[in-house]
Amino acid sequence: MTGRVRKQLSRVSAALRRPTESGQLLRQVLFFVPTPLPVLVLAGLMVGGRLSAPGWTILLAGSVAVASLLLALMVQPTPLPEGLSAEASVRRSLHRFRQIASLRIALALTPVAVGAGAALAGGGLLPLLVTLALAWPQLLLAAPTFFTITRARRAMEAWGTRAYLWAALAQPAPVEWPVATALAARYRTWQQKRATRQTAAASGAAAAGEDSAAGAAAGGAGASERTGATGEEPQDEPGGIVPGLAGGSGSAATGPRPVPRQPRSNRRKGPASRSGGNRPKAKN
Repeated sequence: MTGRVRKQLSRVSAALRRPTESGQLLRQVLFFVPTPLPVLVLAGLMVGGRLSAPGWTILLAGSVAVASLLLALMVQPTPLPEGLSAEASVRRSLHRFRQIASLRIALALTPVAVGAGAALAGGGLLPLLVTLALAWPQLLLAAPTFFTITRARRAMEAWGTRAYLWAALAQPAPVEWPVATALAARYRTWQQKRATRQTAAASGAAAAGEDSAAGAAAGGAGASERTGATGEEPQDEPGGIVPGLAGGSGSAATGPRPVPRQPRSNRRKGPASRSGGNRPKAKN
């Protein structure tokens, strides 16, 4: 018995890890299998764990669950149009089977919501338990099993066009889980961006430290050069630049500079230049 169970579990795990379209649909269906459990826990907390409920609530929830189950059994893909090529038939067959699988998942989750509302209205969990008993088997109708694939293929071939549904479900597809894969990808992207920002901030801080160190070294070198220049070569005083200015060197003259007199030109004195030359002589 345990060997059979292990064999079935190994088959299911292998089907879940299969990188094909059928494996992708199976992962999508199994993702919604535990969805009613949180609803059951919340409803039980809100009603206090009571099971009994009025009859009309049980009837309402049960009727909705039965109707959704019958609709999931009856609904099938529409027939393929005539004159399609093999490639077009593969694409359309896969697209229509995906639509039917999504519709059956929605039909399975609708009674759960109705049963939760009826349980809250009646004050007991019995309506919700009835809907869960009829909703979980509906998820098997959405899974890509041999029964569902065969019925869908026959419905698509009602007008004579061959549906290559098995070939379409065998096409390669990435191994992804609904919602979980997208959240994991966003988390990895956020981590990469955070690491990039941290690296950029660290490099910027290191570059700023190097620039400040280089500036400090350059300032110290300039200060030492200025100190050496003032110690070895004193600046010239104003007296050394302008002669005769107070505060000059000792060799410079402290008094006023003598102005040299230019020699008078040897001009010949005329009669007008003699003393009394123009004065008249006194008469005796």
